[in-house]
Amino acid sequence: MTLRAGTNGLVSNGHNHGSTPGSVNGEPSRFKSQGLSRNHSPDGHDHRPSTAPGRKNGLSSSAEMGDDMARQRPQRPNKPMLLRSKSDYARPQEQDDSEQDDDEIPEWGARHGFEDHYQSEHIITQLATNWCMYFTDKRHDTTGKPKALQSELHDWRQRDRLKTVSAALAVCLNIGVEPPDQLKTNPGATLEAWTDPTIPPAQKALENIGKALQSQYETLAIRARYKQYLDPSVEETKKFCVSLRRNAKDERVLFHYNGHGVPKPTASGEIWVFNKTYTQYIPVSLYDLQHWLQAPTIYVWDCSEAGNILNNYHRFVEKHEEEEKETAQRDPHYEKTAFRPYIHLAACAAKENLPTNPLLPADLFTACLTTPIEMALWFFVLQNPLKTTLTPERAKKLPGRLQERRTPLGELNWIFTAITDSLAWTTLPRDLFRKFFRQDLMVAALFRNFLLAQRVMMVYRCHPQSYPQLPDTHQHPLWETWDLAVDMALAQLPMLEKKEADGTEYEYQNSTFFTEQLTAFEVYLTRGDAVAQKPPDQLPVVLQVLLSQQHRVRALILLGRFLDLGPWSVQLALSIGIFPYVLKLLQSAATELKPVMVFIWARLIAVDISCQQDLAKDNGYGYFAQILKPTEALPVVDSDEHKAMCAFILAMLCKDYQNGQMICNQTDIMTYCLTHIQNQENHLLRQWACLCISQLWQDLPEAKWRGIRENAYVTLACLTKDPCCEVRAAVIHAMTTFLGIPDLTEEVAKIEESIAWTILDMGTDGSPMVRKEFLVFLSHFIVRYESKFLVTAYEQLLEEKDYLLFPPQDDGHDYKMGLHYARAENRNKDGTIKPTAHGLSHNSVYMACWKHALILSVDPHPDVQRSATIIVDYMHKALINSPLGEQAQSLMREIQRRANRATFKSAATAHQRRSLMSGNGAPVAAPLPSPGLLRRTASLLFQSFVGNEDKSRPNTPSGSVTSIAPPRSPGAPLPPDQAFAPPEQNDTFGTPAAYHAAREPVSGQFEERDLTESPTLPLISKFLDWSTEYFREPQMKNSEADEPGSTDYNERLWRRQRNETILRETQPLKQFAGSHRWNNQLAMVNNGAQPAKMTFHQYEDHLAVSDDGNTVMVWDWKRQGRLSKFSNGNPEGSRISDMKFINEDDQAMLLTGSSDGVIRIYRNYDSDGEIELATSWRALTHMVPSNVNSGMVFDWQQVKGRVLVAGDVRVIRVWYAASETCVMDIPARSGSCVTSLTSDQMTGDIFVAGFGDGAVRVFDTRMRPQESMVRKWKDESDRQWIKAVHMQRGGQRELMSASRNGKVKIWDIRMDKALRSFQTMRDTLRTASTHEHLPVFAVGTSTHSVKVFNLDGAELSRLEPYSSFLQQNRSSPISATAFHPHRPILGCAARGDHHINLFTCEKGEPLSLP
Repeated sequence: MTLRAGTNGLVSNGHNHGSTPGSVNGEPSRFKSQGLSRNHSPDGHDHRPSTAPGRKNGLSSSAEMGDDMARQRPQRPNKPMLLRSKSDYARPQEQDDSEQDDDEIPEWGARHGFEDHYQSEHIITQLATNWCMYFTDKRHDTTGKPKALQSELHDWRQRDRLKTVSAALAVCLNIGVEPPDQLKTNPGATLEAWTDPTIPPAQKALENIGKALQSQYETLAIRARYKQYLDPSVEETKKFCVSLRRNAKDERVLFHYNGHGVPKPTASGEIWVFNKTYTQYIPVSLYDLQHWLQAPTIYVWDCSEAGNILNNYHRFVEKHEEEEKETAQRDPHYEKTAFRPYIHLAACAAKENLPTNPLLPADLFTACLTTPIEMALWFFVLQNPLKTTLTPERAKKLPGRLQERRTPLGELNWIFTAITDSLAWTTLPRDLFRKFFRQDLMVAALFRNFLLAQRVMMVYRCHPQSYPQLPDTHQHPLWETWDLAVDMALAQLPMLEKKEADGTEYEYQNSTFFTEQLTAFEVYLTRGDAVAQKPPDQLPVVLQVLLSQQHRVRALILLGRFLDLGPWSVQLALSIGIFPYVLKLLQSAATELKPVMVFIWARLIAVDISCQQDLAKDNGYGYFAQILKPTEALPVVDSDEHKAMCAFILAMLCKDYQNGQMICNQTDIMTYCLTHIQNQENHLLRQWACLCISQLWQDLPEAKWRGIRENAYVTLACLTKDPCCEVRAAVIHAMTTFLGIPDLTEEVAKIEESIAWTILDMGTDGSPMVRKEFLVFLSHFIVRYESKFLVTAYEQLLEEKDYLLFPPQDDGHDYKMGLHYARAENRNKDGTIKPTAHGLSHNSVYMACWKHALILSVDPHPDVQRSATIIVDYMHKALINSPLGEQAQSLMREIQRRANRATFKSAATAHQRRSLMSGNGAPVAAPLPSPGLLRRTASLLFQSFVGNEDKSRPNTPSGSVTSIAPPRSPGAPLPPDQAFAPPEQNDTFGTPAAYHAAREPVSGQFEERDLTESPTLPLISKFLDWSTEYFREPQMKNSEADEPGSTDYNERLWRRQRNETILRETQPLKQFAGSHRWNNQLAMVNNGAQPAKMTFHQYEDHLAVSDDGNTVMVWDWKRQGRLSKFSNGNPEGSRISDMKFINEDDQAMLLTGSSDGVIRIYRNYDSDGEIELATSWRALTHMVPSNVNSGMVFDWQQVKGRVLVAGDVRVIRVWYAASETCVMDIPARSGSCVTSLTSDQMTGDIFVAGFGDGAVRVFDTRMRPQESMVRKWKDESDRQWIKAVHMQRGGQRELMSASRNGKVKIWDIRMDKALRSFQTMRDTLRTASTHEHLPVFAVGTSTHSVKVFNLDGAELSRLEPYSSFLQQNRSSPISATAFHPHRPILGCAARGDHHINLFTCEKGEPLSLP
């Protein structure tokens, strides 16, 4: 149920005739253009948490309830009012008498004292600002079945992680000797590793360069083992390469080659070293180098024409691999040598020389790779177009340490890491990014710095090469951000130098880079890029910000908002490397981090449950256990919701992970959860407290025994009547996982039996999701005590046989048999069963559970029915395979034979003992296809059984042993005029109704049972997985329908305007509807089946029509085209009692009620392809047998979200849609059946019931059920079946009743007698309809005519519905009439004909009425 909230103001007084903004015709509009809405909580409070399941944000919408909310004083004809029917709820507008003239329309009033309500600020405000949409919650989409993840979770952990453990630094300079093919300029580049080799002493230069190079590499990865090889010979090269691989084993090795003092690599990729005496340059083949170093390796080539190496390397690898393959074929025991993977970073392409600019270091490529900040500062000064005294040497000496982020140099290093990560993130494929930037510290650093080398060296016409190849990023816009950060740092350099030189006070101004990037990320989250699932450029920066205490809270909050976008965002964050950061932060004790850390971890573990292992390490779970503690306070408003997230995280820690269960069981988590179960404020916390307990003790006996010691199952039992469906389902889930302590002692069995008794009533829950969970419990319970259930099932078959052989005598004592059925000789005089006839399962929990399974095997919801039939078929199969198998089969055959025979018997006998759960309302004369009206789905074992095969016949009126209603004796025979019987009881017109003539809609994601598979138990619950989806769905942003400009938003806006227009256009019709003829034929529709009930949609051009069976057709009455046709699924012999459109202001649903006591609700009812069953439940379970019956009647209160149901029962039952529970059983206070219900649709507090004995009773739901009847009208001289009672939504709010003898009465609930009474006909009244707003009503006669009257009793028109030429029967009675809620349209149809006629009010001269 979704609450639409509006904030429009009310009309201040009403002295003006205009309308204020936010109002329509001087009365409040229910719509707001934009804003958040909140779910209405079934907990009985006015709101649900902001992130509660099923939270839907949207426009508030005008409502059916909003019609005619206050009376309006009429205007002059030359000033037409732009009225809407809702305006009947507004205050009356006052006018000066002088403005009135003779043409003015008389004032309208309101009955029942409702005028006072219309002037109540509170009521008007409530109606104007709150509107609820029902049966639109998440659970109604799939009935608790989880949806498949849209994208597969990538393995972000990098299981094959490699580390660079050893490095060989080969420096071939041969200082003083120029190689023959190197062109040196004078002056030229000289610096090697920022060391000038020309500065004496010359003999130390090479050594200093080697040390400096090693020191530079150590800043990248200090743990790697480095070895310098200065001017190595070929023998030395081979030796150190082989040694390098041997020491590294299977880890990665680094080979750095500086070839500035040797010839350039050859065209075939050979590199050069020296001979021992340094008299010759010796080439080293790549083939040999590969053989020595093998793989995995990373190469850094700092030499001219380095591209030659890359161009040839792959060729030699392939050659090696071919040789390895041949050797392995010759020798099966040969272990292949690996030559992949390998990485290359080369300074330039083939035919390119390194730059010799004297302002640059000679090893420019190495400087970029190993000292990126110094090189970037140097490069910035060289490239600065502005005149400055700053030299590269000074810039390079920017104060600070790389590892200290608060110093200028450290901050720049931090920014550089963030920017280069972002460059790679935005340009590389995800797998390459993880491979090069997240696997290995050394590789990540070199690749980040390689991006700088690309930028720097391309200025000097060198194109660095890499394998695998990286895209060119030297013109990426992020480099401008980097230049700004460098510029801001260097601008402070003079003051920093002064401070260092003479102690001048100066505080370094930190860069605004990270603050600006967080702002950019915040902008991203509010734009369409996030909705379009475009990865944010700033994500790597946000990760870097987590290292800073200054920005950490803001970064985490934004990160939480990003993760809230859905699984795709969680996967992105995990792939970029968020996990180590948030895992480390669990060690933080900072209070301000706790709420956001809980939120982030809930999203992470909801998408990737493998995080549970990391939580178990280093006491990470303790962070959440501490927050879950009831006494622990959080610095947020919705701390209960964060505790619910903690319960979820701990539940996921325990899910299918015994280590997690054991460490949680060693803490007080179970105790905390049992405390939170009693939290009445937050249903999400109650739900996850239950689920956390269920996961904690699943398959863990120690935890179950702890639960017994703490009376956990008793505490859980308190939630079986919880107002939230999800909580009730979670309770059953916890009870289910509790079953199964290996040591089945008498104490354990007693506890498990008591649990079964406790949740037995939940088998009749209004929510199909709860009933499904109940069946999962039942399946575990049956497997646990299978031998006892075998006896139970066998004894049930014996009862069925007795029932068929010895049908019950209707002596009024049947109910005393309780759970069982026994033949007459086995019963005492008072009706109870003799002790000698008690079976082994007599009054046991096993028999009660088995009866429930049988009842649910004919449940109106396909998912529930599917689960129940699996249980029933499993037990029947087990029974046949048991030692009782032969007798059981014999019993089944006999039951089947007698059930077949009973099909052809008179229906009258069957009515005397109807299955009280099925409660058909078919006429007595109609033949019944089977003794019971419950139907079964296909059964593997008994496919030939008829209908319900009577095994499913519940013997308890309510389907449970706890609530038994005594059946009523049929009483004396009916008088000849059948005054107490429905007028259609003995109809003989037309052909018998067709059943299952169209497809029956099923629930979302319903899968038919595969009958080729043998039934297996226990059933597997999907409720936990479905509940987990809540934390994968966005909770912090508006729904699509709330985003201005979105398709959903525009559609809703259009519907709002359309509704307002219809209301304005139809308001003035009150002026003439009661004084003009209704003869104008508007349209005629051939329904193709006998119309029995009709309902118009308030705003759409939809007309729902049901036939005598279970087929519903939806028509577009304006275009006269059929939109859909479907089967309602009620069993043969029953009929559709009525239909109502709900949620009409937005996207309506169709609610149907059938005479077997079942309510069904359909969404997308106007599309054959998209129609789905949103929910269904058996609203009446105490159907009393009677030879005159009304089946089930109901009324829908949109303003309260309640369904009132009554009929052949002792009570009027009130179901609350938000919680899907029965909230009230109001005694009907009559021995007669309820025949019609109507409600005050403004407040929903008052409703009126008509009875079969002619009584009309008024009830007030605000009072205690026993005292709720506030008025009773009954004329003992006029005891006629009440065909209809109806209270108008608008107009004067007239309350009318119509009885079968044609008498129509108008009532005021304050009066003891009728205000007016009209005798509308001499024959039998068949139908009666009252317009919701106009002062007219219509009655259908038994002589093929429809009469339209005004409220004064004057007949306006007499209509005869069309009959086709072949079907003309002027004596056929009217079968259905219905008014459009707003328009002056009347639909009617006659028996024996398929046509529906639509008439409208003429706009001619008024009738001359007395």
